[in-house]
Amino acid sequence: MTRRLLVWRWTDEPADEPRLLAYAIRLGVYVVALWLASAWVRGFDIHGWPSLVATAAIFGVVSALVKPIARLLGCPLIILTLGLFLLVINAAMLSLTGWIAGLLDLKVEVDGFWAAFLGALVVSLVSIVLYNTVERPALRALR
Repeated sequence: MTRRLLVWRWTDEPADEPRLLAYAIRLGVYVVALWLASAWVRGFDIHGWPSLVATAAIFGVVSALVKPIARLLGCPLIILTLGLFLLVINAAMLSLTGWIAGLLDLKVEVDGFWAAFLGALVVSLVSIVLYNTVERPALRALR
């Protein structure tokens, strides 16, 4: 077994295991957040567990790849609106996720901007709460 240098210490455990668990926890957080958003927001519907899990995976990829670019391009508007434009970016990411899910024949419906906006608001709030109560303590326990 080879030794790897992690930030400030040497360890014998592979560095990929905690990262993989972090991705699995984040996927679970997105599943719960999207499920609650589809239950609470009229016009945002996800039908069936397979569609829900696949949509959460798509949302994770969109959030990791597209969202930083959108934030960079929208930086002047984010500053001008004191951060409120981030809600519009989140709504756009949820709409993009719904569009990609539709291309993959998943049962996801996003009916307009306000459904995406309210759905993104619910997803953001639930993700923050679950991140602070589940993901952060679990990752801290792995260290």
